[in-house]
Amino acid sequence: MTDSGSTMQTGHEHDHIFLGQNHERNERRTWFVIALTSVMMVVEIAAGTIYGSMALVADGWHMSTHAAAMLIAVLAYLFARRNAKNPRFTFGTGKVGDLAAFASAIILALVALLIGWESVVRLANPVPISFPQAIVVAIIGLIVNLVSAWLLREDHDHHHGHSHHHDHSHDEDDHHHHHGRDQNLRAAYLHVLADALTSVLAIIALIAGSVYGWIWLDPLMGIVGALVIARWSWGLMRDTGATMLDYREAGDPIAAKIRSVVEEAGDKITDLHVWQLGPGHHAAIIAVSTASEMNPVAYRERLAQTAGLSHITVEVNAA
Repeated sequence: MTDSGSTMQTGHEHDHIFLGQNHERNERRTWFVIALTSVMMVVEIAAGTIYGSMALVADGWHMSTHAAAMLIAVLAYLFARRNAKNPRFTFGTGKVGDLAAFASAIILALVALLIGWESVVRLANPVPISFPQAIVVAIIGLIVNLVSAWLLREDHDHHHGHSHHHDHSHDEDDHHHHHGRDQNLRAAYLHVLADALTSVLAIIALIAGSVYGWIWLDPLMGIVGALVIARWSWGLMRDTGATMLDYREAGDPIAAKIRSVVEEAGDKITDLHVWQLGPGHHAAIIAVSTASEMNPVAYRERLAQTAGLSHITVEVNAA
């Protein structure tokens, strides 16, 4: 007996809306952070140029690239939401955010490269710095970054705000938060965090420079910040690239849960494919060999409580 068309909503029409939790809320918050960042960007570049602080100028310029990266993020939210029901997207638009986050990771890497290069140049050719004024502006920049980071923080609840008709509930096991992570929001958050980091390093360098006359510390902090940002960029690039390529770690908890549920009665899974459809949403294609009279609907009911599993195709073959 074979049925290759059984999904979590067997026998009923179903949509393929696999957007992350609080999708529209995240979109609105990202727009607000873009506005905050853009204003502070202009202030920092102007102040850094006037007062001669490389750390401040670097913070302002890479803040501009972060504003551009966050624009990518918010446009991805907009596109994914507006095309969520577009039938041309086979499994919906849930992974558009990962594509945008991958692009943001590349921008973050370029930012790190730019800051590092400019800092090396300034280290070789130091210039006078107006410390008091530069410190004030850097502190204001840090406050703006902290407010932005708070707005872009990821909630750690387990409630899904998505809209689809697959009638299954979600439990709180299987590392639900990890699998439900909104990489697009994470990308915007890392850009703001990079801003906050360079602001902190700028403040440390400016205070030390004003007290001890260590002008060299200002560009040195720029280099340190560049290395940290580059590391964040690589982590984001690795995670989003893995999602887009449907890469699954060995011992994936969702796949393990599916095997446990299906095979507990003696049936055997002969083929299993699990991949991510969007934040907190996964699909599975399962081929089962069984000596019983089980049908695809029975397996669907067994798997209904598996967290993060939103779309299933089951093929049942007689052993």
